[in-house]
Amino acid sequence: MARICPLFSGSSGNSYFVGSAGEGVLIDVGRSAKQMQEILSACQIPIEAIKGIFLTHEHTDHIKGLRVFTSKYKIPVFSSQGTLQALEQAQQLNADVPVALVDGTGIECAGMWISAFPTLHDCAEGIGFRVTTADDRTLAFATDLGRMTEQVYQNLTKSDFVVLESNHDIGMLQTGNYPYALKQRIISDYGHLSNAACADHLPKLAREGTARFLLAHLSHENNTPDIALQTALCALTMEGFQRGIDYEIEIAPRENTAGKTILF
Repeated sequence: MARICPLFSGSSGNSYFVGSAGEGVLIDVGRSAKQMQEILSACQIPIEAIKGIFLTHEHTDHIKGLRVFTSKYKIPVFSSQGTLQALEQAQQLNADVPVALVDGTGIECAGMWISAFPTLHDCAEGIGFRVTTADDRTLAFATDLGRMTEQVYQNLTKSDFVVLESNHDIGMLQTGNYPYALKQRIISDYGHLSNAACADHLPKLAREGTARFLLAHLSHENNTPDIALQTALCALTMEGFQRGIDYEIEIAPRENTAGKTILF
């Protein structure tokens, strides 16, 4: 059965396991190698089950543990050309670790078919992922996107499970202590998706058949799990969808110390 285990989520680090009981892949490695080992153990995911590491982009909160983790376990790395080049320039790739490009054509890994699609973010070449599992379930993953492009939306539609960024509450961000330049970066087309922007797309995705949502990459300073969830629930309820009947929705924990895995 297909499953996703959100290991870490948020500005302090991001990583997710997607796969089956026997094997799967990591999306991002945004904590230290030691922290990755600890959370994988807590979630009962053996290192040998990880057949690949798929990277959305090169920012620290997505690749912090990459060099040491891959050096120790020799797990192949997959990403966009721009991200791989940025990582090589930053000396974050090990010469003895396999590296490969993933794009819209897709690639097989851990018994799944994984393709990539471009996202708008202030990085070299950000991507999201669409994963088709061995039992023909589809998961779409999109975080770190300034806005929802048509290409992103088309890759999210008709997915069984969608992981979507719900980064900040606009009011909290505007009245918070962040410098003006940082606020402008976050709300730009190359920044992060707000709660309101995320919620606006959930009913559309639900109409296309998505029944499971995971809200991800919440800001610790400019958001709370309750605000993000209530914003999403309001949008879905106003369109006539009932939680627990038409859909399920959860918040990705900042650190999954409980070891929770979601089946889909």
